[in-house]
Amino acid sequence: MSFNLATMLRESRDAKPDRPLCHISDLTFSYAQVDEISGRVASALLGTGLRRGDKVAVQLPNLPQFLFTYFAILKAGLVMVPLNPLLKAPEIAYQLQDSESRLLITFEGFAVEAVAGARQAGNVPTYVVNLPGNDQRPEGTKHYDELYFAGDTGEIEPTNADDTAVIIYTSGTTGKPKGAELTHFQLYMNCTVAGELFGFRDDDIGVAVLPMFHVFGLSSVLNTAVRFAGTLVLIPRFEPGAVLEAIERHRCTIFSGVPTMYYALLQAELAGRDLSSLRVGISGGAAIPGEVIRAFEEKFPGVVILEGYGLSETASTTTFNISAEQRKVLSIGKPIWGVEVRVVDEQDKPLLPGPENIGEIVIRGHNVMKGYYGRPGETADAFRSGWFHTGDLAYADEDGYLFIVDRKKDMLIRGGYNIYPREIEEVLFGHPAVAEAAVVGKPDPRVGEEVVAFVVPKPGADANPEEIIAYCRERLAAYKYPREIRVAAELPKGPTGKILKRELRAE
Repeated sequence: MSFNLATMLRESRDAKPDRPLCHISDLTFSYAQVDEISGRVASALLGTGLRRGDKVAVQLPNLPQFLFTYFAILKAGLVMVPLNPLLKAPEIAYQLQDSESRLLITFEGFAVEAVAGARQAGNVPTYVVNLPGNDQRPEGTKHYDELYFAGDTGEIEPTNADDTAVIIYTSGTTGKPKGAELTHFQLYMNCTVAGELFGFRDDDIGVAVLPMFHVFGLSSVLNTAVRFAGTLVLIPRFEPGAVLEAIERHRCTIFSGVPTMYYALLQAELAGRDLSSLRVGISGGAAIPGEVIRAFEEKFPGVVILEGYGLSETASTTTFNISAEQRKVLSIGKPIWGVEVRVVDEQDKPLLPGPENIGEIVIRGHNVMKGYYGRPGETADAFRSGWFHTGDLAYADEDGYLFIVDRKKDMLIRGGYNIYPREIEEVLFGHPAVAEAAVVGKPDPRVGEEVVAFVVPKPGADANPEEIIAYCRERLAAYKYPREIRVAAELPKGPTGKILKRELRAE
């Protein structure tokens, strides 16, 4: 079956050519403009000698050029390989070589590391996006603006529905990052089904602050908006003031973010701002504490936070709470249409509902990746018994709602007891002095692993370790409460705002 994901841009352009696809600062690009510019870039990419199926690595923040490049790659029948802008040269070289990328597009702020990585990978040709008024770029690179000069043929290369459209690299927390191959059909189905479940309207205006090199920002934010002819406000870097300014200025209706972003917005000053347009918050990427949901909905009247769940390997959305009426706080919701989810034991046998029956989430359906690029062995390991094994631990209730307990790798064992850090973190978030919390295990010769909690105090609060330990002892079983509290000014976070527990373990 022939199908190209870029068709959704063309269909939205035909329906609403003058509608803004994106705003950034004082610039606005309509659907017609993005379609035409991406057509020019597609022609230029093919003019460099690239051919259908070739990989193009893209290392850009949330700028219009990301949209131009993404849809150009799709239109040309190429494969998009989004790279994290924070990668260093050896990491860039690894992902370029592993994906067999033949061209790299990067941003002026990352160009030094990017070019060094491109050279290590065998002198991969590199184009640099410069901000207006700056033409500085490393020697041997080309200016991205050169890609605008080709003519837009209006053509969209016919690709097969199961052809790879995007290769997204996993975080690499348990080894080298792996490239998850997502097809044209999977990405189209995911944004279509998720958008319909959520009730996305064509007059919705979303805040695009989640990085679009990440599957959450790419699939759930960008693709969903384009699929339903909505509008996005691009914000290259999360900063609470910039998000609030965007909501007020452009009358945004949807905010999508990870829990740490919601907490940061909770601390922001709202006096004098009109944020009444905001109707919903989408949360994913990590479990959001119930206390944060309650406080946010209290501070932003009329807003409901809906939590979902997904992975790079599942084209983003896998489960979702579809409305305020049907949600269960702390639940990741139910599987979306066309996707099956089970909770299984160590022998891959389904477990009965109930919080006492914790097992691994396994998934099958239209959203599950083709596999890890160039890694048949690791692909086979991930697809045991015909189901994709996520490494996430959860239980289901009698109504079919799923509740994440923790990552399998984050679980710690103290004195023979399984301990799930998220349960302890929920208690810590209820403490009046605690703003953020993360729990990890520390090797201990006596009990195997000891429970250590890192906390960030609320502004002006006194986070006394002994008092916080006493607070936890009153609310947790004796084997669960943290024996050590470390107070920190901030917790290490990745580009999406996820707390990096591997760095806390190393500390």
